[in-house]
Amino acid sequence: MTTATQDLGTGPAGINAGRLFTGSRFAVGTSAARFVAITAIMASLKDVFRLSNEQVGWIGGAGFWGFTITMVIFGSLCEVLGMKLVLRLAMLCHLAGALLMIFAGGFVTLLLGSLLLSMGDGLVQAACNPLTATLYADRKTEMFNKLHLWFPGGIVITGLAAYGLTQFVPDFWQAKLVLVLIPAVAYGVLFWGQAFPATERVRSGVSFGEMFRETFFRPLFWLLALAMAMTASVELGPNTWLTPVLEAARIPGILVLVWISLLMAGMRQLAGPVIRKLAPTGILSLSAVVAGLGLICLSHAHSLVTALAAGSVFALGVAYFWPTMIGITSERVPKGGALALAMMGAVGSLSVGLITTPMMGRVADRYLQERLPDEPVRRCLEQIDAAFPRLASQATGPAKEELEKAANAARDILGQADSQPALPAGPTVAALRLAIAADPKADAAQEAKRLLQPAENYGGQIAFRFVAVLTVFLTVIFCSLHVTDRVRRKREVTDRSGNH
Repeated sequence: MTTATQDLGTGPAGINAGRLFTGSRFAVGTSAARFVAITAIMASLKDVFRLSNEQVGWIGGAGFWGFTITMVIFGSLCEVLGMKLVLRLAMLCHLAGALLMIFAGGFVTLLLGSLLLSMGDGLVQAACNPLTATLYADRKTEMFNKLHLWFPGGIVITGLAAYGLTQFVPDFWQAKLVLVLIPAVAYGVLFWGQAFPATERVRSGVSFGEMFRETFFRPLFWLLALAMAMTASVELGPNTWLTPVLEAARIPGILVLVWISLLMAGMRQLAGPVIRKLAPTGILSLSAVVAGLGLICLSHAHSLVTALAAGSVFALGVAYFWPTMIGITSERVPKGGALALAMMGAVGSLSVGLITTPMMGRVADRYLQERLPDEPVRRCLEQIDAAFPRLASQATGPAKEELEKAANAARDILGQADSQPALPAGPTVAALRLAIAADPKADAAQEAKRLLQPAENYGGQIAFRFVAVLTVFLTVIFCSLHVTDRVRRKREVTDRSGNH
């Protein structure tokens, strides 16, 4: 029997465990494709739709709090509605969300499309986590790692595809969203017509009320939930911003993200021996320290080589965070069933979507102003004010309006600057972005981009350092749990020896 077959197993009677687990992998891979597509188009959205870092952060962040909505609702109802129905809804959300973003007309439509995509991700997690726990009840943490390796694994595949699209059709950002449609259809086909098992909680005879009490009234669950919020923030917040931050330094960020994801996928595939050697809490303690070091290194990366080296350290730190947290919850709060797993995923996703990703955007907006040289920016605004009205006179329709808007914004900033010593930071950045979006090939727009990119990179790097602080708290939590586990195991060994 091959290793792959041993991994998949046969499952409960009448259940095709191998096909269900393969479908689950494709479903998780669809979430990865969504993640790649959103991160790969963030810079384009900023230019095409004249969005701020914070607005783009909300679009990226919707990929997490929409996830939370469906995890909370359908995680508790999954056993009532059935995993098959939940996964069909997931496929519909993935397809509809991608299409809505492809044909979006502005910030609101983009946000709604991203929200729908993330709801599909949440539905996938709500069904596939309890499905995996049921199919492989004797090795949950190992198989959760093997299921969730297809998030970084999917990032590798779709990330390379997105990079290729950038090289051949750089202005066709919508093509990257098509990458979501392919695995979504694939997992829909794999799940079609399959029988699904009853969840582990139902088969064990645990009542809904007992599941509710086990989840919400155990201090251990809330400690794990707090840790999940921080581990998700450390892993997914920086990964969301990695591509645009590095691209601002003229580093192919998508390739660095692919490299990080490749390392994470490889480490999750090897999770079984590592878990048996170090124990889950030991892995998480070490991961927190290495993840913090990786973030600090990323905040100082200024070339492809240093970014790949820093990304390697970061990948080693965050690889086991999400699946091991899900595995620990399933093992330590077993009666919590699908509800405990859903709540754990929801807490992690909500913290990233509503707090970490937008916060990193706000930090980037605030600190990029420190790297905008006043006099060169002033001269650039004068160029825009002088050149864009002439360009507008030669244009028609929306292009004419965009050029006039950029010229007026530059003129307003220069007028305000006459009465104060420094250029107003927020409006100045907005005016530069307007000029870049209105006519990227104009000399003034090229100069605006040259001035803005180093500042964007610096702001993003500072945001990485803000997130790194969370790893200090995680190290304390996981080390405490690890020491407690070792003391308890030693006491149990002593008690057994005394009884003999």
